[in-house]
Amino acid sequence: PMRTAVDASGNSTEEQVPLLAGYVFVLSTWQALADFMDSRYPDGVVLYQRRQDGDKRTELLTIPEEQMCFFKDFNENYAEHVIVLERPYSDYAFNPKTNEPNEIVKVMDGPLKGCEGYLTRFRRERRLVFNMRVPGTERYFAVSIPHIWNFQVVRLHNAEGDRQTTGTLKERAVDLLLGLLQGCGYEEEALPMLYGMIDALVVKPLFGDLCRSLFREGHERLSQRLAGLNAEEAGLVLNLVRYEREHPGYIRAGYTQWGIRPFLTPTSGVEMEEGKEEVWHPHTDFTEIIRRVNMTELTCYPSQGKEEWETTSYYAHIGLLPDTDGHTHSLFANWDAFLREYFLTAGKAQDRLVKGKSLRSEREDHPEGQQEKLIESFRNFAPTLFRVLTDEAFPVKAIQGFRVGKDTLNVMAVTATTDVDTAQETLLNTCITICQEINTTTHLAVWRRYLRSVWLHQ
Repeated sequence: PMRTAVDASGNSTEEQVPLLAGYVFVLSTWQALADFMDSRYPDGVVLYQRRQDGDKRTELLTIPEEQMCFFKDFNENYAEHVIVLERPYSDYAFNPKTNEPNEIVKVMDGPLKGCEGYLTRFRRERRLVFNMRVPGTERYFAVSIPHIWNFQVVRLHNAEGDRQTTGTLKERAVDLLLGLLQGCGYEEEALPMLYGMIDALVVKPLFGDLCRSLFREGHERLSQRLAGLNAEEAGLVLNLVRYEREHPGYIRAGYTQWGIRPFLTPTSGVEMEEGKEEVWHPHTDFTEIIRRVNMTELTCYPSQGKEEWETTSYYAHIGLLPDTDGHTHSLFANWDAFLREYFLTAGKAQDRLVKGKSLRSEREDHPEGQQEKLIESFRNFAPTLFRVLTDEAFPVKAIQGFRVGKDTLNVMAVTATTDVDTAQETLLNTCITICQEINTTTHLAVWRRYLRSVWLHQ
């Protein structure tokens, strides 16, 4: 790899020089290397590792074979394209314009397989920025690789700052409160109660005072559930209260109808018996099936330089509604805001979004030699959603304006004639798979933003 060197004499000239100058990497036995240096290179120096233990002999500085293979592949394929960055790797963790965390991705194929880095925007181009270690030292340097879309990459969950998690903060707080209201039996009164609780906390952000006030007004069970919130849940609600104080009317403008909760939420709302994974909760117009599900994600801790698979429990919310014929049931999941955006697209824009393959296949005037680029479509990056939207034989359907009592929702739904359990599993697994596909791809960024209304990621 090369780096830019500036002439220190004051001529302000820049020169491309090797990044690792003066190193020779040798695959050899020690005796053969010693004989060679004695006869051909007597002034050469063999590097040794720094001794960590006084009782052990100093060992030769060796590079693990896996690292050396990566380094050779990198030099052969990307040395001409890599850009050595002046700032440290940690500086690229956030977008300086939006102050949002940059996404962390992992390369799954090619010479960079296994490398992790930040997906960073440089002017109009997005590049992968990752840390390279100088062999034999503790020094690192940040480099950027253009044309990252040429690689197969997956998006990792950043445990220290994830866009989707940050984006669901207020929604999780509202859902937490609505879940408590639901579990306490409030239906038509749920939204007025929510507004009143937030207004009270805006005036005096003390849970103890709110609980005592609710208790005096006859809402004993709700008072007890609120008093049982842990520190993390209370902090989530107070963050919402601060936002309402800074933006008066946010709650009333953003939450105008109360029906079934989003598909995946961090809390059940209804108290579940120990050892049970599912509860059926009756509503006025439908029955809600609340199921505990485990979501496993590859999680990255940038400050610690480690990654691991982590499993988090969520609660899936599925509605069960008898059809008018009395012989079948509709099972549905709330994808209202996500599907609303999809149904707003039409014509060629919708065809491109759903069915688009690549620029080369769609443009006959595509210049020869220009690399084919996949279109950011559901077909390419969310194949399960593509089947739901295009395959008439697929059991799960995306339905616009689905009637639930007085309200209408955009839902994912499946019809059950006799076996409700099988239909429930089909809907549940389909929706979970769509969530995972959209959440792990580095494409479909806009739809990942809409996914926040479906999966309240924590």
